[in-house]
Amino acid sequence: MDNLSIINSFPKDFIFGTATSSYQIEGSNYGNCGRSHWDSFAKKPNKTYRSQDGGVACAHYLKWNEDLDLVKNCGFSAYRFSFSWPRVLPEGKGLINNEGLSFYDKLLDGMLERELKPFGTLYHWDLPINLAEKGGWVNRDTPKYFADYTDLVMKNFGDRLYSIATINEPWCASWLSYYCGEHAPGLKDLSAAAKSMHFILLAHGKALEVIRSHNHKNAGIVLNKAYVTTKDDNEQNNIAAELYNSIHNDWFDSAIFNGEYPKNVLDLFKEHIPENYQKDLEAISQSIDWIGINYYTRAIVEHDKKIKDINLVLTKGPLKKTDMGWEIFPDGLSKIIQSMIKKYSLNIPIHITENGMANKDEIAKETINDHERIGFYYSHINEVKKLLDKKIPIKSYFAWSLLDNFEWAFGYSKRFGLVHVDFETQIRTPKKSWYEFQSYLLK
Repeated sequence: MDNLSIINSFPKDFIFGTATSSYQIEGSNYGNCGRSHWDSFAKKPNKTYRSQDGGVACAHYLKWNEDLDLVKNCGFSAYRFSFSWPRVLPEGKGLINNEGLSFYDKLLDGMLERELKPFGTLYHWDLPINLAEKGGWVNRDTPKYFADYTDLVMKNFGDRLYSIATINEPWCASWLSYYCGEHAPGLKDLSAAAKSMHFILLAHGKALEVIRSHNHKNAGIVLNKAYVTTKDDNEQNNIAAELYNSIHNDWFDSAIFNGEYPKNVLDLFKEHIPENYQKDLEAISQSIDWIGINYYTRAIVEHDKKIKDINLVLTKGPLKKTDMGWEIFPDGLSKIIQSMIKKYSLNIPIHITENGMANKDEIAKETINDHERIGFYYSHINEVKKLLDKKIPIKSYFAWSLLDNFEWAFGYSKRFGLVHVDFETQIRTPKKSWYEFQSYLLK
């Protein structure tokens, strides 16, 4: 099957939506937005594709009305977006940018006028540069400032948010950014990674306290998940895969649901973990109302003693791949969710907050026939349906992404959108996948 008719077999109250993030679409050059560490990261040699940044991006700051129409007209009932910390607080603290508040005022009212449920995210990686220069997520003060920023958002917009996520993909904001060096700030430092992996979770905990003080009852966090497996059943490969799984998945799950960190990662971090980190775990492990899962691919791990600190490497598998080089492995979505439920006795709602693929989309006669993307969506939505049939409480599915956008270190070279964006003219052209969703969501 290569169509999305399966959508019509879902429960009537199941939410289908699409997702974006502030830095990837808004255009940080507009509306007196402050600079983020992505703006400075992109200026360093060879950090982003052709040194591209999110200065203009999709000019969503100017074209938000048109973009919300694209969400509504496709038949989606929810829109997942993120607030930009530097847009509302250009220095990360102190002086408020009223143009930024006004933008989100209009955006939220626009969603509600179109009867779209607003799923807001407080942090999708655009850390204000002033805070980044003081250590960013390695600095214990950053979670405190994040709590203040959360308070500003909740005071102004909390009553209009159907749902609020504290952090999007903390693994990316910490390990990928401070150990792998692939995202801003681009460090490759185990000590910085250990601190950032703790403080990003402390920011979640402190933000959650603020959200509760505003009496919001639909708050959670969004975790990116990889289904981890080994190249073969070799003992060293198994140990390496267990460590990678603990870094990528269990570090966050175990802290949030059990109030503790996995021993093998604590052994790795040893003297690098912040002092008195145990005291913070109480805030980190407060109860949440739901958990968000972002899923794209699996990770095949192999032992490699040449790799400093962790002695492991990810290897390529044999399956068909997206334009990111990621294997298409829909089974991993079911395996991860069932494993989390079993391991942590989860009984809270689950939202699939991102799922999608980059594809080499080309316009032919003003149409984009992205059949591969439709097949990708079908195979993953089919996994969600199987989980629902097992009475697993999945409440929503969000397609990533509404628009082709700034794909972080890959700049504008990778296209994830249901809607094609010409980055020269900012003309939006819905792809075949957009029409495919529409044909079943509007039935």
